[in-house]
Amino acid sequence: MRESSLKNLKSPVEQDNRPIMPVTVTSSSTVAICGYDLAYQASILPGVSRTFALTIPVLPERLSKVVTNAYLLCRIADTIEDDAALTDRQKTRFHERFLAVIEGREEAEAFARELAPLLSAGVLPDERDLVRNTATVVRVMRGFSRREREALTRCLTVMCSGMPKFQRNKTLRGLRDLKELGAYCYVVAGVVGEMLTELFCAHCPDLAKNRPEMKRLAVSFGQGLQMTNILKDIWEDRRDGTCWLPRSMFAGEGASLHRLEEYHRTGAFRAGMNSLIGVTHRHLQNALEFTCLIPAREAGMRRFCLWALGLAVMTLQKVYRNPHYTSGDQVKVSRSTVGATLLATNLTLTSNRCLHALFRFAASGLPLWHADRLTWMSMVGPESGRDPLTRSRTSARKSPAGTPRSRWQTATAGRPRTP
Repeated sequence: MRESSLKNLKSPVEQDNRPIMPVTVTSSSTVAICGYDLAYQASILPGVSRTFALTIPVLPERLSKVVTNAYLLCRIADTIEDDAALTDRQKTRFHERFLAVIEGREEAEAFARELAPLLSAGVLPDERDLVRNTATVVRVMRGFSRREREALTRCLTVMCSGMPKFQRNKTLRGLRDLKELGAYCYVVAGVVGEMLTELFCAHCPDLAKNRPEMKRLAVSFGQGLQMTNILKDIWEDRRDGTCWLPRSMFAGEGASLHRLEEYHRTGAFRAGMNSLIGVTHRHLQNALEFTCLIPAREAGMRRFCLWALGLAVMTLQKVYRNPHYTSGDQVKVSRSTVGATLLATNLTLTSNRCLHALFRFAASGLPLWHADRLTWMSMVGPESGRDPLTRSRTSARKSPAGTPRSRWQTATAGRPRTP
């Protein structure tokens, strides 16, 4: 929904002919949520994310409101960091002020009033509108439970402090290695997985026993989705002067991520990409394990996770089968594939056995990463502990000679397939 579609909504000021007074909220209190505020956040979501506008509404009604709010708050933080018109000092200051707003230490109206005029023309109209309506989104958040607010606050704190370390030092040379890639993915996606775990557990008390396992898997889930986007958007990121690929995965045959236009057709580049696809595949396996820990009766939460997971796997297949793509549009999943993915996940929604079979079918032929526990811990976000799949399925694996497996290995059911 574009900005113009929001003009028919009357603000609380227009409805009541009186201003909304700033609300001071303690850590243990909540406030009533205004109907206009909820209507605004529902209407702005499609304008800032078509993907989440599709998946968030399938969640249970209350949880959908909380996750919508969380996404919009994260989007405000992203808008600050991504706008080239703001200096690094300004970005740091506005992130600090934004966290103060979230924690109730500063008025949202003053924050938005100062930030909005500084945004560049490159900021999308709906993102600009969202910044102007920061107070509306924050009022919704203040109506949530203490546990929900704490989950959102922690996520935003990690993002606002972690993103700048990467965004302000980005180059066409890429990241150093998988460990640095994991650290980047954690602050932009893994921490979101942890937040969702807390919100899911708040909605469904039966998940309490699975919470530690889900938090570990959730970081991997977030990294899998983020790495899928990184692989899909290599060329778009490059046009913005950015490369998120890890240099350690590319070697020999004129290896240089800085000269990707020449390097991307070499065998060395293809080998490095296949290894990254294998790592991403492994993360998406963990995403499936995360989803299967959610009770089958919680159809909305399962559907939310499975739709994101299914589309990521199909995108990964497109990337693998089109090694010489030069645009994200060339590996974009078609509408018919989206429809088929949603239908297939809906049909298998309540059966873990069927979901595993569907995943194996959808991911068939993709490279798969196998790593020992210490290697996996070094490449996943800092809060993730150890990989549950490594612990339960592969920690005892040895080579035929009886020696431990190599630090990484690209594998499929047979030999890696070359499209």
